Amino acid sequence: MTPDLQRMLYVPDGTPPDAALARTTHLAIGAHQVDLEIFAYHGIECCYDRDDAWFGGITVTNGAGSARSGPYQDFTDEQMRRVRHAEQNEAARLGRYGFQAQLNHPSAMVKTTRDAVPLVDQLETLLRASRPRVLYLHNPADKHDTHIAVLRRSLEALARLSLEERPDHVYGCEVWRDLDWLDDDAKVALPVGRRPELERSLVQVFRSQVEGGKDYVAATLGRRRAHATYFKSHQVDDVAARIFAMDLSPLLSPKAGSLDDLVDTHLNTFCQDVHHRLRRF
Repeated sequence: MTPDLQRMLYVPDGTPPDAALARTTHLAIGAHQVDLEIFAYHGIECCYDRDDAWFGGITVTNGAGSARSGPYQDFTDEQMRRVRHAEQNEAARLGRYGFQAQLNHPSAMVKTTRDAVPLVDQLETLLRASRPRVLYLHNPADKHDTHIAVLRRSLEALARLSLEERPDHVYGCEVWRDLDWLDDDAKVALPVGRRPELERSLVQVFRSQVEGGKDYVAATLGRRRAHATYFKSHQVDDVAARIFAMDLSPLLSPKAGSLDDLVDTHLNTFCQDVHHRLRRF
């Protein structure tokens, strides 16, 4: 690992960087600060306070273009970058992450395939060093352009790995679009909610967003609880909260189709289900 990349790592418990990455079992690659805490909380909760499972977080962009109001409305882009960087590391400390990497790329660079080559190189290095069993990414039906761009770069990095180096499970999770429309047989319904104070505090720590005009705490926790209740209409709730994900693991197969093909399959199933139900009654 290059010295520049090592300087982008924060290891809350002080473990040397190489060892911190090597112990990783669950990894998430997110576009912005607070994305990991929203879509990859399942991995954070699974690994919290354990010695045999460790969550690692990678945040790709620098946070400079964040929406801002209230006490942050007059902050410059550079001030917002520093604030959001500090908030993300504080979340890593609270969540007892194995490591947190902040790659500090401008969003515009991530969206251009040619300009994003250095990012893909970094992601490849971090994936090879961490070798997670479970990987959380943005889902391909998300409506935020930067999220989709980061997903694309993550898949490009994964494609450089040998089959043996790739994760066992890759999940595309929710931020700027829910996945409740997925067919129930296709949903990965990740159970969470066992540590309500932890999940609240991990989102609440991003004060520049919550106090700056985006109540991610209520929205995120509310969505998880709604998913738990509305998941099955004829069954009582069996968990406190859920995060829905799309299984992206088939994309790692040597004979895998394209990402577009995978999404088309899910969209067609959704359309057919809606039309079939309407025609039945």
